[in-house]
Amino acid sequence: MSKLTNKIKILKRNIELTKGEGKAELLFKNTRVVNVYTGESYLSNILVTKGKILGISEEYKEAQKIIDCQGLYALPGFIDGHIHIESSLLGPTELTRLLLINGTTTIIADPHEISNVLGSEGIEYLLRATEKLPLDVFLMVPSCVPSTNLETTGGKITLKDMRKYLKHPRVLGLAELMNFPGVIAGDREVLAKIAETQASDKIIDGHCPRLRGKYLQAYISAGITSDHECINPQEAQEKLRLGMYLMIREGSAAKNLADLLPIITPRNLRRCLLVSDDLHPDHLAKIGHLNAVLRKAVNLGLDPYSAIQMVTLNPAEYFRLSDRGALAPGKNADIIFVDNLADFNVKLVVKNGQIVVKDNQVLIALPVYKDPKVTSTVKVKPFSVSKLKVKAKAGNINVIKIIPNQIITEKHLVRPKIVKSSSQDAGEVVCDLERDILKIVVVERHKKTGKIGIGFVSGFGFKKGAIASSVAHDAHNIIAVGTNDLDIYLAIKEVIKLQGGLVAVSNGKVKASLELPIAGLMSEKTCDIVTKKLQNLLSSCQLWQCKLENPFITLSFLALPVIPELKITDHGLIDVGKFQVIDLFTEGS
Repeated sequence: MSKLTNKIKILKRNIELTKGEGKAELLFKNTRVVNVYTGESYLSNILVTKGKILGISEEYKEAQKIIDCQGLYALPGFIDGHIHIESSLLGPTELTRLLLINGTTTIIADPHEISNVLGSEGIEYLLRATEKLPLDVFLMVPSCVPSTNLETTGGKITLKDMRKYLKHPRVLGLAELMNFPGVIAGDREVLAKIAETQASDKIIDGHCPRLRGKYLQAYISAGITSDHECINPQEAQEKLRLGMYLMIREGSAAKNLADLLPIITPRNLRRCLLVSDDLHPDHLAKIGHLNAVLRKAVNLGLDPYSAIQMVTLNPAEYFRLSDRGALAPGKNADIIFVDNLADFNVKLVVKNGQIVVKDNQVLIALPVYKDPKVTSTVKVKPFSVSKLKVKAKAGNINVIKIIPNQIITEKHLVRPKIVKSSSQDAGEVVCDLERDILKIVVVERHKKTGKIGIGFVSGFGFKKGAIASSVAHDAHNIIAVGTNDLDIYLAIKEVIKLQGGLVAVSNGKVKASLELPIAGLMSEKTCDIVTKKLQNLLSSCQLWQCKLENPFITLSFLALPVIPELKITDHGLIDVGKFQVIDLFTEGS
């Protein structure tokens, strides 16, 4: 039987069942159907067969199996339009379990984290690892691997790689185009990636924090259609007016919902999406995923039907996924049932017509995919603790100033604390705990180059100890911050020993750790184990009087040289505005 003949047969049978000629597989009765087209809910029954919704009506009363939903609200499965799987610290299977129990049935992921470590092999791994999971995982081809020439990465995604992946049915377009200076400057390599994506008639996601005016218009004119980096209403409004889709991010690191919610109106609502971007496992386990974002949005005053549109219909239409995003005849039977439209407590999840979650329990076995090619990725040229010393020079030092709950930073000029061994000695710049100025270090871990970037940072508040991590966006070299060189050095050495992970060290001893063997980014353990180890790490930091809720998340973004204002990589301090390496020391005040 040809594919066309089989398709015709399925269509004919579905039409017959929808008309009531025969019994469909499933009937969900007594449901309050949330209609995202009209912004209302009403009591009805949902008829399902072969993974598709056949019809929604109280006229449907018979099926092979009938489930009484007792007035639960039926919503389309949630769609996260921008997420990084790797940021969960969990393998794809365990992440799938958590997303499903929170009502998410589709994600659009940007794999540039693992691609910066493994190149195209990272994309291949995620495609294979998610292929048989009961969660639809679509990918966007990373646009900037490496994101800049200001850091050392383990992998690269070329134009040739892009052409290959743009043909894949689960690849929807070009991921967040972080190199907005390259777009504006007309960089040939960047424009070639844009042109290739446009030739494939696929989507180009944006990434342009603080970009305004004619430079923003130049960026958009290249065909870039969304942004998730807005942090204030004025910037967001300008981007909406210029035709961009606004992805409002509410994750573990960056929380923009409260700031951006006031600009959402019935007139611009359909151009807005709610996304998570980066979520840690403790957040997923304790707070939730998009269901938690909906809860917060409604609590802040957003109409629940509008909020639901932003995680269902809007992302489905933006990403051209016409088979989902709403409850209607012919759509995929991705349905979640919640008890109310304020708390969004998920009671039942149906994926492709199969009940996969009931009362926070996944009812089916989830396949686990393992690949030795994505482990043992930490390769560091040996160095001694003396390599971390900073000899004093004339002038002040550039210090990275953390802004709480944001991934942007500020550049501050600070008088350094200098310790001298003699009057003739120029001295050594050391941490200044009274002024909350700690040392920050990035060690290259892909090619054994021996490159080490050293700087100083304010905002952690540590009074003792050091932490280190192999999660450092986007190159994912080893990044560490601490109060003294020895603890910083030992924390880095422990990350190398674990072949990736998070580590806390104090008084020369490892206090807590979490191993991340998959590309140095993800764990093979369950969320409970990962969360417990993460909590031990955070508890150590709290004992050191840390000012941040999760210093590892903040630390991971301090190596990202495309987010203003001052960052650090293995090349050294990066002035993002100038897009160049700058010296630690500077004259002037």
